[in-house]
Amino acid sequence: MPQQDVKVDVFQRDVFELTRAIPFGRVTSYGAIARSIGAAGASRRVGWVLNTSFEAVPPVPAHRVVNRKGLLTGRMHFPEGHSMEAQLEAEGIEVTDHGVVNFEAVFWDPQVEWLD
Repeated sequence: MPQQDVKVDVFQRDVFELTRAIPFGRVTSYGAIARSIGAAGASRRVGWVLNTSFEAVPPVPAHRVVNRKGLLTGRMHFPEGHSMEAQLEAEGIEVTDHGVVNFEAVFWDPQVEWLD
């Protein structure tokens, strides 16, 4: 396997692992995930990886990852019948105009709250 593929697999594994750690009813950002796995500046790459997570086992709660302003910028990538907004609302997170209401209160900072 080429070295580049190994790096992609490790990055994906790390993104999936951290995303699985986001508590029910909380959200984090693409950038917070990137910083926490030692890849500051790779927030878009985190988003690309999460776009591949919909069939992952165990499940990856990608709906809990939003942009740094609390906007559901990845919502258009979710499979039909599994909208990002509906999944967040099912967890008690209020969403208005494609954004998390009271974002600061439900934000989960993995650098502060994630235990290895």
